[in-house]
Amino acid sequence: MAALLLLGASVGCAPSQSLSQRPKTADADVVIYGGTSGGVAAAVQAARMGKRVVLIEPGMHLGGLSAGGLGATDIGNKGAIGGIAREFYERIARHYAADSAWRQETRADYLTVRGATLNRAKDPVAEARGIAAQWTFEPHVAEQVFRDLVSEAGAEVVLGERLDLHRGVRKRGRRITAIRMESGRVFAGRMFIDATYEGDLMAKAGVAYHVGREANAVYGETLNGVQTTNAVYHQFTRPVDPYRIQGDPASGLLPGVQSGGPGQEGSGDRRVQAYNFRLCLTDAIENRRPIPQPKGYDPNRYELLRRYIAAGVFDALRLNTPMPNRKTDINNYGAFSSDHIGANYEYPDADHAARERIFRDHVDYLMGMWWFLQNDPRLSDTVRREAGRWGLCRDEFPDTGGWPHQLYVREARRMVSSHVMTEKHCRGQETIRDSVGLAAYGMDSHNVQRYVKDHAAINEGNVEVGVPRPYPVSYRAIVPRAGECENLLVPVCLSASHIAYGSIRMEPVFMVLGQSAATAAALAIDSAAPLQRIEYDTLRARLQADGQILEWR
Repeated sequence: MAALLLLGASVGCAPSQSLSQRPKTADADVVIYGGTSGGVAAAVQAARMGKRVVLIEPGMHLGGLSAGGLGATDIGNKGAIGGIAREFYERIARHYAADSAWRQETRADYLTVRGATLNRAKDPVAEARGIAAQWTFEPHVAEQVFRDLVSEAGAEVVLGERLDLHRGVRKRGRRITAIRMESGRVFAGRMFIDATYEGDLMAKAGVAYHVGREANAVYGETLNGVQTTNAVYHQFTRPVDPYRIQGDPASGLLPGVQSGGPGQEGSGDRRVQAYNFRLCLTDAIENRRPIPQPKGYDPNRYELLRRYIAAGVFDALRLNTPMPNRKTDINNYGAFSSDHIGANYEYPDADHAARERIFRDHVDYLMGMWWFLQNDPRLSDTVRREAGRWGLCRDEFPDTGGWPHQLYVREARRMVSSHVMTEKHCRGQETIRDSVGLAAYGMDSHNVQRYVKDHAAINEGNVEVGVPRPYPVSYRAIVPRAGECENLLVPVCLSASHIAYGSIRMEPVFMVLGQSAATAAALAIDSAAPLQRIEYDTLRARLQADGQILEWR
């Protein structure tokens, strides 16, 4: 996001050294593109297996969303998390075990008074190991843990280098030989891992992928495609007029409301579930900085929210999870909240410039919503007072003025490989025999669109259906078809249907799959075999030796 300016600071992309100072070519055994949590885990594992590793991150921060505001870890079942992912959460616990980690409150106050329920929930692995893990944390603490992990492993990290979307991938036959950055810098390697949320390396390597929701009929599912009957959560609970002039359809629709219907129930489309920012805010006066009014602020963007509040519902800030030191991770809740519904359809296949525009629009939308809630005189004192408690943190995201550098890209491209994870795997109706990790979260899709029905605003696309138990993710789901690419792994934009991806797409699982991807890459190098032909029993044995949990017992 190099071109963006936020609160007087550039958003996470200015290179740490001038391009003239950087070597034009580099070579490694394993080249990883994307410094997300999954990318970090992959880099650490590959380096620990004795491989020369380079981890390339387009921005200036490691850890993706885990270091970008999502401190309330979405897990499903803590017992499903092992390996480097668990090591990360154990290091978080060690950090907060020290008295010096607590500045705005004590550890006891955090765990008892403010109710850190994520940390108190049962963790059978921690009990068996006798090592504590902590699942809530401040962004800067998470990023430091990620930096420590890669530094200790000896993996090279390159920040501020973005894939050239026109000439970015060099292939010889079915193998990638090198990738090129916009700066002209080239990274050659024997194995490549795409650990980005967007799947740019995967796409430019000629690997098949899908964007949007498949029809239910494609994989025999029930929760994919357009969902109006299942969309009972984060829905308007009282009718709200969607027209610019109330009661007058001819006046046009309010911002954020689309014309036309949602589409046929269960049918596929190219729409993508909503993105937002996971804001890390604080109510500690000494650490709080005001949330500014964004440039071009337009209160009409929030007129639907104002009418909803006037109808008696104010729940936009309800999903507010306490973080250490009087901070919070605020996520979307209710019919109108931090999710910028319908504003991201272009994002997955967009070029860098278009993504920057979408990123900036999401900043303006959410920053404007907070300004509206804290300052609009038409709102009650109660609403303004509740919203006004919170501000950005002075000690978080200093290079972006306290605003998160990572947009919550809940879903972008998804690979289509020889095996697609579907709703049936999530429900335990089908299983696989080549597990590289477990997923355990419920099938979760945020809303996709907002339309008009019976002269009232309606949201569509939200699905929240639990899974009966942790279930395995297939190795074939993180490897392209053999005919497309033999030396690329995709642990983040993996092969899954929209609704199955909604269960798998959690940060601990990305770390698990990143570690497994790197293990497979190292074994493929050692055996001089394509990734699709490595011995699974050998892979399985190494994963288990390194603490991965592959089956639910």
